[in-house]
Amino acid sequence: MKAIAFIDYENIWKGLHECGLEISPEEFIVLLENYARKIKVDLRAVYLYANFDKEEFWRTQTAFEKNNIFTRHVYGKNNYVNTDLRQNAADMELMLEVQEILLTRGAAVDIFLLFTGDGDFLPIIRRIRAWGKEIKIIGVKNKTNRLLNPYCENFDVFFELLPSSSARYSPATDYVQAIEYLAELQLKLPYIASTKARSYLSERLDRTMSEIKELVQYLLTENYLLEEELNDPNLIIKKTKIYLLNLANPAVQEILGDAVEKLAARYQKLNSDIVNG
Repeated sequence: MKAIAFIDYENIWKGLHECGLEISPEEFIVLLENYARKIKVDLRAVYLYANFDKEEFWRTQTAFEKNNIFTRHVYGKNNYVNTDLRQNAADMELMLEVQEILLTRGAAVDIFLLFTGDGDFLPIIRRIRAWGKEIKIIGVKNKTNRLLNPYCENFDVFFELLPSSSARYSPATDYVQAIEYLAELQLKLPYIASTKARSYLSERLDRTMSEIKELVQYLLTENYLLEEELNDPNLIIKKTKIYLLNLANPAVQEILGDAVEKLAARYQKLNSDIVNG
C-alpha cells in the first residue's frame, strides 16, 4: 500500500515532552521508518508542519530536510509567535495540503498517516474517508483527543518504536559547564540577552533548545543564575531580559575562581541600567 505521512510536529513534540521524552529529528525519522515497516506500507512522502521560529525547533528543520522530509514553516507576524494563532495556521496549512493531494494525486495514495493528537483534524479525517481512503491517526498515548480514538493506531507507536536512547534529560549533568560558558560569554559581551545565552549554550553543549530551557530553569531554581530586565535604548522595545551569574553563590564562586572579580566589575557597570522589580 502506498502511504503519505502528515506530521503535526509541535503537537507530537509537546505530548512526548510532557511524558518525559526528548526526541531528535533523527530519532523521529527512525521511528517513521520502523512504523512503515511494521504496518507494511510504502511511505512515498512525509510532510512535517511546525513553527520553526520557536527556540525548541531552531536546529530541526535542516535535519529533517536532509532526510527528505518536506517541512512546512508556518509564517506569521512576530507578535503572534507565542500564541495559538500560529498553531491554528499550521493546522490549516496541513489540512489544505491533504485536500490538494486528494484532488490532484488521490489515485497515488492508498493510506494517509496523520501524526497528531489534535481533535481539530476531525473534519479532514472524515473528508479522507469520504474519498474512500484509509487513514491512521498516530498520537501520543494519553495526549490524544478522544474524538480521534476511532481512527487511532491500536498500539503505542512512540513508546514501542522510539529508539531506546530517548530518555529524560538531566540538567544537573551540564550545569558546571553551563556556568563556565555563560561566564565566557559574559566576558566578551556587554551583557547576555536571554535568547543569546540559550542559543550559545545549545551550540556549546550540543543540546536541543528544549533541553537548554530546562537547564536554564534549573540554574535559576538552584540560584546559580539571576534573570533581570535591562534598559537598552538601542532596542526597539528599549529593554531586554538578561542573565547574570549569581556571584554570591559559593558553588558559582568555586566553579569560576578568579573570573568572579572580572565578572563583578562588568556587572557593576550594568547596575544603573537594570530595571528594578
